[in-house]
Amino acid sequence: MSGTNGQGLPELKLYNTLTRAKEVFTPLDPAHVRMYVCGPTVYDFAHIGNARPVIVFDLLYRLLRHLYGADHVKYVRNITDVDDKINTRAATEFPGIDLNEAIARVTFTTEAQFHDDLEALGVLHPDVEPRATEHIAEMRQLIEMLVASGHAYVAEEHVLFSVPSMPDYGKLSHRPLDDMLAGARVDVAPYKKDAMDFVLWKPSKPGEPGWPSPAGIVAPGRPGWHIECSAMSWKHLGETFDIHGGGIDLVFPHHENEVAQSRCAFHTGIMAKVWMHNGFLQVEGEKMSKSLGNFITIRQLLADWPGPVLRLNMLKTHYRQPIDWTVKGLEESAKTLEQWFDAAAPDAYPRPAPAVLEALADDLNTPKAIAEMHALKDHAGKKALAGTLAFFGFEAAPLHEWAAARAPALVIPETEIEARIAERIVARQNRDWAASDRIRDELLALGVALKDNKDGTTSWEPKR
Repeated sequence: MSGTNGQGLPELKLYNTLTRAKEVFTPLDPAHVRMYVCGPTVYDFAHIGNARPVIVFDLLYRLLRHLYGADHVKYVRNITDVDDKINTRAATEFPGIDLNEAIARVTFTTEAQFHDDLEALGVLHPDVEPRATEHIAEMRQLIEMLVASGHAYVAEEHVLFSVPSMPDYGKLSHRPLDDMLAGARVDVAPYKKDAMDFVLWKPSKPGEPGWPSPAGIVAPGRPGWHIECSAMSWKHLGETFDIHGGGIDLVFPHHENEVAQSRCAFHTGIMAKVWMHNGFLQVEGEKMSKSLGNFITIRQLLADWPGPVLRLNMLKTHYRQPIDWTVKGLEESAKTLEQWFDAAAPDAYPRPAPAVLEALADDLNTPKAIAEMHALKDHAGKKALAGTLAFFGFEAAPLHEWAAARAPALVIPETEIEARIAERIVARQNRDWAASDRIRDELLALGVALKDNKDGTTSWEPKR
């Protein structure tokens, strides 16, 4: 059992990728808890793998707000709107207009689609959602600082970070140098001083968007990928902050390079105190890919399933473990939510149940939290269950609308159903169990399933 923070709330423990250990979370400033999570590159509909970090860190955001107060937590999730895929789609879809205008159309449309998807998933808006293109000045400033301190250099209109200038490069990913060289996916370039050096700024090709370059470079250019998050986190959270999150695929090289840029620019021992990463997602036991035909967007799933079901299905697996996304799992999640909402009281406690909160405080142990929620379905826990469902971001309306749309047409009027239920209640009061069972079975044969508990018949639904 975890301890408390002195205010009756559980002590928060989080697994830190940097130290490879689960640690008690102690914010740099408890009055100003700060978290940054890498957001989407807005060139197309987000896929279900993109939804995992968004949902996981949304739950952490809710937990931090509960533990420290909503006014004392700042959550930043960025939008990457500088990318070759964006440029390609813009040029293809809008060939007759200026490329920058075409890029703006693609990115703003895609960002709006992303927001619509997240709203359906019950995800809260972050406190700040910065765009990369709005932070070019901060990127140039960081690059100038790195060049001045000897951690970066200019070569053929590129600016590159000098990896050998940072003795403990690789501390986050814990990779040996040979592994980093093999997995860096760096471009072979004669102007690099070291094979591990990575791009901070590069010249824009003809027709590409470009901005005034740093470090005395005359030609316009564009930032490298890694510098974007260093600049945006610095702008909105400061030189150091509490939590940096993202998918496990970002540990190397993206997050490793963020650490290098930020620490060397500001001469700090850390960039973020805690680094958190969610595991990979598979679909029906296989890696998701377009070539396998199992590449699924959030929008496609929302056409068949309500957002709360997708959200619960994502949270049933602990965030650090790989998740296998299956239709069977979705069906089970839908059934679970139906049971919870049927059992929940209409008037909710304004907080999650203590046992659920304690499970979440143990490195977001959602499987244990869900087990505790099942235990709340009895009479004593119904208000706590309702409060916990709200805390998790689960809403009943989308689930009920989905169930109603899938329900078969009734062959018996609702007034007659209610009349038969009233007859059955009288039969049960008279302990006429044979009549009670007969009415139930007759309604079931007509496609109406009754929902009973120890208090009697609580509701009914069309039988699917």
